Amino acid sequence: MKILLVEDDINLAEALVKSLHNEGYATNHVNNGSDALLSIKTQDCDMVVLDLGLPDIDGTEVLRNIRKQKNPIPILVLTARDTIEDKIQGLDFGADDYLPKPFEVKELFARLRVIERRLGTVNTSIIEVANVVLDIASHKITCDDEVIECSRKEFMVLKSLMENTGRIQSREQLEHNLYQWGEEVASNAVEVHIHHLRKKLPKNFIKTIRGVGYRVG
Repeated sequence: MKILLVEDDINLAEALVKSLHNEGYATNHVNNGSDALLSIKTQDCDMVVLDLGLPDIDGTEVLRNIRKQKNPIPILVLTARDTIEDKIQGLDFGADDYLPKPFEVKELFARLRVIERRLGTVNTSIIEVANVVLDIASHKITCDDEVIECSRKEFMVLKSLMENTGRIQSREQLEHNLYQWGEEVASNAVEVHIHHLRKKLPKNFIKTIRGVGYRVG
């Protein structure tokens, strides 16, 4: 899943991008409302984390503009405006959630998982297919109760496949969920991650659908 982070505090934004990436989210950062609206218009993100105190357009106007376009993209407001009136206004303008600053990053992750569940991309923090269990919250994979060690990107590939059990994921879809905006992608990166995962998982757990993509289940 790709997140658009709209935040003008550069230090906070850099820390959040790193934390979100480590948590398995591909993240793009913009520091103003105009760039945010442009990025959302190009449909190159799945979810928005939106600060309200932006330098060019107030975040509430960004929020209202998105909803006026009938765009249902999930939006989590992240802001120092923490009064009850501010929260009510943000939710009334179309925010899916409202998290005041300062905040614990673990709470942010928990709220993002709630939004993912609403989207239907994941029903719980535990995804189980056959004898393989993937725990999104703890970033742990087990097979027959034995822990499988894997890299962060391998985890992200397997997470995307298991969240879509029974449905084919193309290489392009996997890359979309795997890499940051502007991050250089090797032509065979997904194939390499799949190859490494197959060595660690049961035989035929990940199936290749020739010319289309990959599937589990």
